[in-house]
This record gives sequence, C-alpha cells and structure tokens, in this order.
Amino acid sequence: MIAIFDHLAIVAVIVSVLSTGCTNTAEDPRFQITTKHDNDKVDVKVEKDKTIFSVHSPFGISQTDIERTHGTWSDIVVLRWHLKGLENFKVSNDKVTLHAAVSSHDFRLWKDDNEDSPLDSKSPYWMEIRMAGNDGKSQKTIPLNDGYFEMYLPKASFEGNPKSITVNWIDFYRN
Repeated sequence: MIAIFDHLAIVAVIVSVLSTGCTNTAEDPRFQITTKHDNDKVDVKVEKDKTIFSVHSPFGISQTDIERTHGTWSDIVVLRWHLKGLENFKVSNDKVTLHAAVSSHDFRLWKDDNEDSPLDSKSPYWMEIRMAGNDGKSQKTIPLNDGYFEMYLPKASFEGNPKSITVNWIDFYRN
C-alpha cells in the first residue's frame, strides 16, 4: 500500500512539473498566458478595474501571449517588466503594434513599424513608461536592480476587445 502511494506521489509531481511547460495560467480564469521560455513567468493581479501583468524573464529576450478567455479587458491594463533594462518592447494585437525603447535619460514610442515617426502625448496610443524600485518609488538609473519598468497600455489598443495581445521584450542587460 505504501509503495503504491509513493508511486502515485511521484507521478503527481512529474505531471505537475510537465504541465507547467511554457504556460502560465493566471489565478483569474479570464486569461491564458503562454510564454516562449520555460523559465519566464507572468504573474497576474486583477483588481476592480485594473489588471497588472508582471513579467519575469531571466534570459531577458522573450515573448508572451496573453489571451482573454472570456469577458472584456479591464479599463486599465498595466505591464511590469522585472528587468534591468528595456532595450526594446513590442505589444501587438490583430490591428495595432506599439513599440518602445528605454534609455537612462528618456524613452521612445512608435506605432506599427514606423520608428521614424515617434508618438507624442497627443496620440491615443501614447503611454507613459516609468522605472520603479521594488518599493514602487520612481528610479532614474539603469540598470534597475530589484525594480521594474511599468507601462499603462493605452485604451485605444484594446478597441474592438481583441482576443489576445502578444508582448515581446529585450533587456539590454540580458544574461
């Protein structure tokens, strides 16, 4: 009896490990999250009218697909990258792609592949990019140690309630 129980416990651990694969499922069943690398992790925190996706990527170059399984996107969608630097970022759905690059003194933001036409604060696709320490207070220097980059995605990028968004990033301090 004990041997059978031990085997069942081992099988349960193996199934648990194998099922993690490249998929992170949010506690809130409204999202199915698939990461490119096994060691990437996306934590989801859903509040009243805000959803925060916190991305952890040890390698520093990767991608995640966030699929809305039902309902609509929150009024406020926030992306947080727990990286040391953010050389390049891209978020896309089936209609629009937004790009950003962050340096220690500023950031650039453009739509689709038109890097020569940067967006400004008057654009409906504009988003602020903030660097913060682990305590949430603003940081000014890169590389970030125990901090994150934070972006509030523009409402315009969720017009038509797209089924999913794809997010790509490159940390210029990657491993």
